[in-house]
Amino acid sequence: MYEEKEFEEKVVQVRRVCKVVTGGKRFGFRVLTVVGDRKGRVGLGIGKSGDVSVAIRKSVEAAKKKMIKVPMVVNTIPHEVIGKLGASEVLLRPAPAGRGVIAGGSVRVVLELAGIRDIVAKSIGSSSAINSAKATINALLALRNIEDEKVHRGKDLEVRFVQSVEA
Repeated sequence: MYEEKEFEEKVVQVRRVCKVVTGGKRFGFRVLTVVGDRKGRVGLGIGKSGDVSVAIRKSVEAAKKKMIKVPMVVNTIPHEVIGKLGASEVLLRPAPAGRGVIAGGSVRVVLELAGIRDIVAKSIGSSSAINSAKATINALLALRNIEDEKVHRGKDLEVRFVQSVEA
């Protein structure tokens, strides 16, 4: 009877927005939602509607359409990366096993739903939830796996914080 969902959904922000028209003000809602499977896939969506539940449904659909795949090494990211959007900047650094997700706000939600368990993140500049979340997605898009990064830089990389995986 109970079927397990493929993706986990988290509403990050619900804002009441207003449009001024001839007869007064029209109120609506804008919802920011992050969707992920905690296995390396994550998406971000924004939905707008006069009703909160409709806006949430729209944002979840938008997030599922914009899913990205995150390259990971064990439970962290392969290398340090910076993502930018507008005045928001997010710095992501790999962390040793057991450190946990050290991040705040919408950055934390995106990283957790992507399945990253050990990472250090720093938000620089604007703390806007939407821009911070999109900057985090941009940073995750900029990640390369270790072999590609070695070719790109033209030298061997020092890979820290990776323990051998024994089955």
